[in-house]
Amino acid sequence: MTLPASCRGELVDIGGRRLRVVRAGPTGGAHPLIVCEHGAFGCASDWAVVQEKLAVRGLRSLAYDRAGLGHSDPGPAPRDGRAINDDLEALLAAVGEAGPVVLAGHSMGGLMVRLFVLERTFPVAGLVLADAVTPDVFSLPGGPQAIRGFGRLLQLTSHAAKFGVMVPISLINGNLIGLPRPVAGEKRRIHASASHAHAAAAEVMSWPETSRMAGAADLPRDLPVAVVTAGPHRGREALKAIQEKAARHARRGHIEHVAPASHANLLGPRHADAVVRGVEFALQAGSR
Repeated sequence: MTLPASCRGELVDIGGRRLRVVRAGPTGGAHPLIVCEHGAFGCASDWAVVQEKLAVRGLRSLAYDRAGLGHSDPGPAPRDGRAINDDLEALLAAVGEAGPVVLAGHSMGGLMVRLFVLERTFPVAGLVLADAVTPDVFSLPGGPQAIRGFGRLLQLTSHAAKFGVMVPISLINGNLIGLPRPVAGEKRRIHASASHAHAAAAEVMSWPETSRMAGAADLPRDLPVAVVTAGPHRGREALKAIQEKAARHARRGHIEHVAPASHANLLGPRHADAVVRGVEFALQAGSR
């Protein structure tokens, strides 16, 4: 498999399998690499606007499609956070990155980066949680049921996508982030893929186990944590409180609520600056 000509990035071998990687910014520099972890049913394309804004500031970043998603080769089951972080650690080694890095996770990617900090010895300078899922989401009313329902929906989607059903649907909801061209087309094509939906469903079905592992211990208090949330505070007090928790626990924490943003378009042109501010905080706090 090779990447389509219209697709950004490169395929990086991690030991018999390849992951699609998109790098942006300078090839070297004094600042840590920012590693961008996408959410459920997402891909590296989700981070395109944030990566561009970071590059303008002279910061280097890396986003990637997790195994089976986007243009990456599938990985062994189960697709829980531990398996995903095995791949990430192998990827960082393959691109010659020794750390430290700043880990940025959107949505379910927040669980992955949190678990990476807890279980890996790879140097991490800071954490950025962009409207991220937390292990505490299972304590919210209806939380477990919503996650199970989402997993079943993705399983149905993967079957429907085999018959091309997702192609017209992707024209409607395949770019809720608001990505500009040509990345929007890249995102929509991935969104319509049956193999992408199948891999996404496998990750979501492992969500409870990933959440259990990610919630097994508190994050180190010395780790700088930036939390950026989307949507109004009113009516979401319980959700906002559990999202803020990691930053409030940290000795150096940053919290920003972006009320006009949606869960998806927080990464888009209108609101990505808030995520960039979170990254800049993590970099500055991590250098002290």
